[in-house]
Amino acid sequence: MRCNLCPRKCNIERPEHAGETVRNFCGEGNTMRISRAALHFWEEPCISGSRGSGAVFFTGCNLKCIYCQNAAISENGKGREVSPEELCEIFFDLKKQGANNINLVTPSHFVPGIVSAIRLSKERGFDLPFVCNSSAYESVETLKMLDGLIDIYLPDFKYTDTTMAANYSHAKDYPVVAKAAIAEMMRQVPFPFFDAEKTGTEEPKEEYRIMKKGVIIRHLVLPLGVKNSLAVIDYLNETYGPSVYISVMSQYTPLYDVPGALTEAQRKRLSAFPALHRKVTKREYEKVLSHCMELGLENVFIQEGDVAKESFIPPF
Repeated sequence: MRCNLCPRKCNIERPEHAGETVRNFCGEGNTMRISRAALHFWEEPCISGSRGSGAVFFTGCNLKCIYCQNAAISENGKGREVSPEELCEIFFDLKKQGANNINLVTPSHFVPGIVSAIRLSKERGFDLPFVCNSSAYESVETLKMLDGLIDIYLPDFKYTDTTMAANYSHAKDYPVVAKAAIAEMMRQVPFPFFDAEKTGTEEPKEEYRIMKKGVIIRHLVLPLGVKNSLAVIDYLNETYGPSVYISVMSQYTPLYDVPGALTEAQRKRLSAFPALHRKVTKREYEKVLSHCMELGLENVFIQEGDVAKESFIPPF
């Protein structure tokens, strides 16, 4: 079967296993691969809570941003193969560890296998929310395969600027694709719902309101990218109104000078864009936050302090 799961529409036969001759953009075969499955405490507070989000990082990516902090898995192919049955067992293990939800990170190129795993887990009584954590460079047709199975969508909205999208993410069509994908996510889960976090004794933990259903749209502010950021915020406000949930992130981590963080090919691509060799300034980030306030946005997550550190990158 030829693969057209994502907007790249490679339309080629994916091999059964990665490592065979792979010519599709994501670089993955049909068999799912994951690089890490563990509790993750650095998502938005209503996703991680105090107990953590059960994050499953899938190998490969259909976007491959040149500044990706997870390049070890998005491009370098680090991971192991799992069947839907094994993935289902991982879900239950993360629940046993106390996870508030199952957080599927960069899942789009493995959606058929993920659908099978979610359905199998629900047949076995699994009751945690499923989170789809993606770049929003998604096919609407593929997202419809997840309708009724995903409780929370956590998409990025990276660019409205087509030049930035082309230069940084090899996807000039990103703005159009992401707008359509987010619209489909909002259609599937239009009404956010929260509940108090439960402790191991099932007593409510009122300091954390955990999202059970909904959409949170993330935007990473980039160096010299304020104009693009303001346009992203304007679009979300104009399209979905001031009550839309937005997470404005300042955590951009420059990896150009970090030993071992990039392959030579990645370093060469990044060398063409010196603006990406530094962190976002406090002034740049505050301009974006001030714009959110001026628009009267009601539900905005922000990051405080210095969160742009290599230590926040999970060990894959």
